[in-house]
Formats: sequence, C-alpha cells, structure tokens
Amino acid sequence: MVKSMTGFGRFEVSEAERKMTVEIKSVNHRYLDINVKMPKKLNFFETAIRNLLKEYIERGKVDVFITYEDYSESSVCIKYNRDLAKEYLAHLRKMQKEFGLQEDFGAASLSRYPEVLVMEEQAVNEEELWKMLEPAIKGAAEQFTQSRLREGEHLKSDLIGKLEGMLQSVSYIEERSPEILTEYRQKLTDKVKELLGDTAIDESRILTEVTVFADKICVDEETVRLRSHIEHMKKDLQAGGSLGRKLDFLAQEMNREANTILSKANDLTISECGIQLKTDIEKVREQIQNIE
Repeated sequence: MVKSMTGFGRFEVSEAERKMTVEIKSVNHRYLDINVKMPKKLNFFETAIRNLLKEYIERGKVDVFITYEDYSESSVCIKYNRDLAKEYLAHLRKMQKEFGLQEDFGAASLSRYPEVLVMEEQAVNEEELWKMLEPAIKGAAEQFTQSRLREGEHLKSDLIGKLEGMLQSVSYIEERSPEILTEYRQKLTDKVKELLGDTAIDESRILTEVTVFADKICVDEETVRLRSHIEHMKKDLQAGGSLGRKLDFLAQEMNREANTILSKANDLTISECGIQLKTDIEKVREQIQNIE
C-alpha cells in the first residue's frame, strides 16, 4: 500500500499511579529525520526509541512527544543538607553577635534558606519504565501508520486519475501527428500549384520536403517513452511500498519527454496538449512529494 509522509498517532498507557503518553506527527522530508521531546528521566531510552520507530517509518520529518506522569509518593523525597544548614546557622549567629541583634531564627526559618531542604526525584527503574514506554510508542506508531496509509490511498487514487488523463493526452498526440503530415503535404502541394500554375509538379521534391518536415516534428519515440513512464508509475502505485524517490525520478523523466514534444510541436493543438501534459506532470510531482 502507498503511504503518505504526513500522519498523526497518539497512544496512552496508564497504571495505578503512572501514565505514559506518546504522540507522533510528521511532514514531508527527503530523508528520515526523527526529533524526540521527552522528560529528562527518559533520555537514556532515545536510541531505543529511534530504532523502534525505524521499524514503522522510512521517510519524513517526524516529531515525537512523550509525557510521563508519576502520582506515587515514592517518586520524590526531601533531602536535608545538614552541612549547609550548619554553615548558614554559624553565619547567622556571627551576624547576631556582631550587630547586637535579637535571635529570631528557628528550624522553620532556617529550612527556607536555599538548598537546605530540596526535593529530589528517586532513582527510576529503567526496566519498569520501558515496559510502559515501549507499548505506548508501538501503539502511537501503529495509529500513525494507519493515518499515513489512509492518506496514501487518497494520494494514490488522485495520482492514478491524473495519469489516466495524461495517457489520453499522449493518445491524442499519437493520433494527431500523422494528420499534421497529411495537412502539410496538402498545403505544400496547393502552394506549389498556385505558384507554378499548369506546370507539372515534381512529386519527388514534394516527398523530400515532407520527409524533412516529418523528421523535424516526429515525436514517436517521445510518446512511446512517455507512455511507458506513465504506465510504469501506475503499476508502482498499484504495487505500493516505499516508492516516493522512484516516482519522483519517473516524473522527472516524464517532464523531459513532454518538453521535447513541446519543442518539436508545429501544431497549435499539439502545443496545447503538450502544455497540458507539463501542467499535469507538475501536479503529479507535487503530490509525489507527499509519498513515503
């Protein structure tokens, strides 16, 4: 199946006193670029997270947001810095004696001095955290993948419709090209008759001129290659998979053939058809940028 490079997924894993939430979103990018934002206590999982996501994603600029909430009382503790408190107290007493101040400080006021009492997070159990984080990432990645697949199917239908229209344009050029030669030969013959009157016309000279003209405007090779590229792209879209880069290359080749057809065109309707082809190819290239 075809995957879009834009998608979104969210998954939450909850336990009695903890909750892990993972959100994944992405936009177009030439390569795979994963940016993970998470609490510091989860930083040591970054490599594992990236490796896990690579199983689901091949291209795109991917932003991952991870939040972790711990409501248990054991998650933090208060640390008492006795040495620092002792130093504060010594300085306070020295100031009291030096300036003749009344002693008005006790344990409560001393505890409010910086770093005397500090909140400290308890050491985390990595194995337990990963047991929550891994299913949260997988759940979000699966939802993310499904959203990309849904969008990819819309892109696929739209692209195939555009390719069918391009095939009609190619068919018209193939049908119109022989008519141009016939019309050119008739115009040339009429012009010669107008100039020479009743004088016999040299058919071999007419044939030579038509042959030279035919060689200049011949687009048979271009239409064959263009048709082949279009059919190849349709086949790849039906097969699915990670094919954004391949389709982009095919679109470049299609554009090259359309340019050649347009440069050789010596007919208004073929010129208009060539311009329409280039317009459609550009639309296809824009859509391809959204495919993984």
